[in-house]
Amino acid sequence: MASGACDVCSKTTQFGRHIRHTHGGRWERKATKKSRQFRPNINKQRVFIQGGWQRLNICTRCLRTLSKSA
Repeated sequence: MASGACDVCSKTTQFGRHIRHTHGGRWERKATKKSRQFRPNINKQRVFIQGGWQRLNICTRCLRTLSKSA
């Protein structure tokens, strides 16, 4: 599994853009755009799966879902 990825859902970094809102109406002064990263909230947790404890890199979304089923 890649570093910074969830071991349960394999969620990784996604890429997007940050667009500034301070721009005028003319085409010459259009909004500046910068590339940015959306990183998942990954934690190292001991999780009880299939009758035993496992240490996982798990995102908070999967951690919440596991706590609901347990």
